[in-house]
Amino acid sequence: MNFLANLSIIPVGIAVSAIGILGFVIFFNNRNSITNRTFLWFSLIAILWNTTSYLSYQFTSTVLILWLLRIQLFFAVWYCFFLFRFFYVFPNEKIIFSKIHKFIIIPFVALTSLVTLSPLAITEVNRASNQGKSGDVIGLGMILFGVTVVSLIASGIVVFFEKRKRKKGKERTPYNYILIGTIITFSLYIVFNFVFPVFLQNVRYISYGAIFSFPFIAFTSYAIIRHRFLDVKVISTEILVFVLSAVTLIEILTSQSIPVVLVRILEFFLVLVIGILLIRSVVREVKQREQLEILDKQLEAANQQLKILDQARAEFITIASHQLRTPPATIKWYLAAILDGDYGKFDESVKQELRKTASTNNSMIALIDDLLNASRIERGKMEFVFVPTNLTEITQITVDQLLPQAEMRKLKLVFEKPKVDLPIISADKEKLRQVINNLIDNAIKYTTEGTIEVTLSQTKTDVILKVTDSGRGVAPGQLGEIFKKYERGASPARNSSGLGLGLYVAKVIIDQHKGKIWVESKGEGKGSSFIFSLPIKAQLTDSEFDLAKGQATPPGKT
Repeated sequence: MNFLANLSIIPVGIAVSAIGILGFVIFFNNRNSITNRTFLWFSLIAILWNTTSYLSYQFTSTVLILWLLRIQLFFAVWYCFFLFRFFYVFPNEKIIFSKIHKFIIIPFVALTSLVTLSPLAITEVNRASNQGKSGDVIGLGMILFGVTVVSLIASGIVVFFEKRKRKKGKERTPYNYILIGTIITFSLYIVFNFVFPVFLQNVRYISYGAIFSFPFIAFTSYAIIRHRFLDVKVISTEILVFVLSAVTLIEILTSQSIPVVLVRILEFFLVLVIGILLIRSVVREVKQREQLEILDKQLEAANQQLKILDQARAEFITIASHQLRTPPATIKWYLAAILDGDYGKFDESVKQELRKTASTNNSMIALIDDLLNASRIERGKMEFVFVPTNLTEITQITVDQLLPQAEMRKLKLVFEKPKVDLPIISADKEKLRQVINNLIDNAIKYTTEGTIEVTLSQTKTDVILKVTDSGRGVAPGQLGEIFKKYERGASPARNSSGLGLGLYVAKVIIDQHKGKIWVESKGEGKGSSFIFSLPIKAQLTDSEFDLAKGQATPPGKT
């Protein structure tokens, strides 16, 4: 056993380590790919074949050399088979093998590999290893071996070239890399494994097979991963594992005793295994990061698309609402004229029905207004015109408009005016009237019997409007949700035409007035009070004053 003194083990050992590491790197890159799995098998068989090839030239025992040569031929058959299979499956992730592949090629390869282990392939060896010459006695099984190996390699190359021919432009790039690796590797094999042994009777370079295989492994690895996976962390980890493998290999060569050699060999394989596992974890981390980046880009694109769709939806609602508002507005004008007697006198029973119709029509107008306002808010197009406003006056007008609706439901609607006149505030009259209308209208919808009371009061800094009803009330868990868009509570009123936009719009309007709006309730079935407060003297900055005259800020952006 003289291989410890042979420095050729250094390049061979490093090449073997590199082949194994690259094989696992490709496998961990995509375990589900038939191409990557086949490449791993090819790499492992290449390691076994080249290792036995190297060892067969490091011993003097003819019996041991004989079996090493037979094992070498055994792995050579499978090396060629997996080379053929790699050319056959590349670059697919999934493939269905034909019956010829399953039931003819694989059994034939298996039979040939078994023949190589018998005396039919190599009968005896007659080698003077120091002179690098061979006089081995071979049998007829070598013919089967030669036919099988040549057929597999030739078939694989033909399949590969047919695939390459069908590709164009950049699609040919990975094929070109594999082709370069194939040419280099097989050129080395032809020169050192055929020309030298046959014509020069020199077999000493056959043991360098791992080095000859490395170009194909390296170029193929790059072809598989160049468009998908080349990260600095992965490359750094591979270099680290290479260095550690080389260091442990040198330690083996410098060892002075067999026990130490065995321990260092164990260290060498542990370094390889741990290094491969380390590369696997780094590959997984980098792939997850790449996937997160892809998902982030997809999410960003989806968000942009959602914004476009949301804008289109808001514009559609605006256009549709404008078109819908015209008929009920016209109906409201005619009904008001009829009830005022412009078209003659009618019986009280007819007027009562007309009032019901007017109330229903007003509810429809309020609903359309909510849709328009919600759309304007979303698009940042809601305009405010702040003018001196008498809150008592617009509250009275709103109560008078909704009184018929309350009477139809046999509810008592009471407006308790403040004993002292409230101060004039700066507000958008129409927007504020919509808020008061929504609060009272909601109270009417959600109250089946009893009284709805509207009160006005003031503090040193604010004026306060409060709408109290004896209706359904609000569950404690809903108090913080009630002002959200499309929120109608846990148990919305039956036959209610609302969309859950009234309170949402009300909150936005009050917020733009620098006020506050909230709800108080002792629970479901115990009634509720909706309250808003507005500052008597709003201290607006110049930019806020411009905003008040122009556009409202969408909710969430104030």
